[in-house]
Amino acid sequence: MTHIVLDAEATTDPAYGQRPEDRSIEQRIASGVLLLDKPAGPTSHQVTAWVRDRFGLERMGHGGTLDPFATGVLPLTFGKSMRLTGKVLTHDKTYISVLDVPESVSDEALEEGLSRLRGRVYNVPPEISAVKVQVRTRRIERLVLLSRSPTHIVLEVACEAGTYIRTMARDLGLLLDRPVKLVELRRSASGRFDLSASATLQQVADAHWLWSSKEQPEALLRMLHPIEILVEDLPTVVVRDAAVGAVAHGAPLMRPGVVSVDGGWTTGSLVAAMTLKGELIALMRLSVDSASIQEMSDGEVAKAETVVMTTEVYPRSWTSPEA
Repeated sequence: MTHIVLDAEATTDPAYGQRPEDRSIEQRIASGVLLLDKPAGPTSHQVTAWVRDRFGLERMGHGGTLDPFATGVLPLTFGKSMRLTGKVLTHDKTYISVLDVPESVSDEALEEGLSRLRGRVYNVPPEISAVKVQVRTRRIERLVLLSRSPTHIVLEVACEAGTYIRTMARDLGLLLDRPVKLVELRRSASGRFDLSASATLQQVADAHWLWSSKEQPEALLRMLHPIEILVEDLPTVVVRDAAVGAVAHGAPLMRPGVVSVDGGWTTGSLVAAMTLKGELIALMRLSVDSASIQEMSDGEVAKAETVVMTTEVYPRSWTSPEA
């Protein structure tokens, strides 16, 4: 991806805003992300409620429900980050699954069955699912047999969001004409977020206690990520200080306010509007393709879709529509 710099001399005023990595725990609680390694047993809603209550919050979001028996990566969104929970839900997912498969199934038959489950497949939610049952398709990008014992197989599944692994196991049984049952499921990744950056409930409790009781914030700071972690996969448009306040108020981004932009994107593409300090202002839709922006001297570049920055962080310097 190319990055088109329109004003190499642009600078930022240290009096306003701050680098995301410099935010305090309180600021991250107001707008941040915690990657939880969900344990088996409780529902996703129950573990979210536990963390919410631990931090004394009224609301908290989570990205991508896991069944009670499943474990693994569950992104939790705090404060203004909840506005981006829907984006987290669209992330591709990766799972490690353990299935009961009869010993009578040959390796050749097993591979043939797995091959028919790769690519775009029908994926009907199981009866125990909390969502409305309807026929839909989902894409399974990767389905790899990691190991096999006489009665179990271990699979790695990389798939589109909303894919039901329990349904995949049922369908494998239909293809093999043998009973197949999903017995363990662990989400190893949600988009770019993986287990290496995820914390257990006990680790969250310990880190919170060190911060609240011992004034030792280091462990909790490592767990609470700035909201910007949610948009690292999006193309960016960098906004000069003088235009940040207007965009934070929901105004369109005009060409004079653009410092740089990622190239190769078309009209209507979703972009992250960032300050020169790397702060997320808003998710915006391009009004023109990114290649055209460098040819413009004025006019609208993007419209706000989801504003996350509060209006008091930067002064609103521009007052005219062309600002």
